[in-house]
Amino acid sequence: MSVNTVYNYFEAKEDLILPPDQASARRLADIVRDRAVGESAAQAVVGRLRDEARRRDRRLGLTEGFGRVYRMMRAAPTLTARLEELGHQMTEELAAVLAEETAAEPDDLRPRVVAAQLGACQALVFAEIGERTGAGEPPDTIAAAILKILDTVEEMLGDPVRDYAIKKA
Repeated sequence: MSVNTVYNYFEAKEDLILPPDQASARRLADIVRDRAVGESAAQAVVGRLRDEARRRDRRLGLTEGFGRVYRMMRAAPTLTARLEELGHQMTEELAAVLAEETAAEPDDLRPRVVAAQLGACQALVFAEIGERTGAGEPPDTIAAAILKILDTVEEMLGDPVRDYAIKKA
């Protein structure tokens, strides 16, 4: 296959590894938008991460052989930059959804603060998976560690974050 053929399907080399349809900046915003009535933004994000860990979901990298892919991604500066930018975009998209859903005033910092905390939770999960995957731990062991992290996150979140943006009927 020629290079030109590849670029007909992928705009950048990074898209071969992080396809835009799978590495979406809307991930956290979509999780919150799709949450159940009576569920807060934090419950939705932590709950989805917990569910994905339990299922050994490939979106979390909980598959055999992901360690090689992760090491390659972290070794490439353009991919590292893309991952960092993606995390920032996810947090910004989530903040916009939270502001819209809560009818927050433009100077209300709560949507941004809550989005940053939930983005940090997801980043912690991915960083832990990356470290453990890179060390060669099997997906089942990693998933158990992620579930423990999520239990601790849930325990440590204060009521203002945990109860923010509860979806109404």
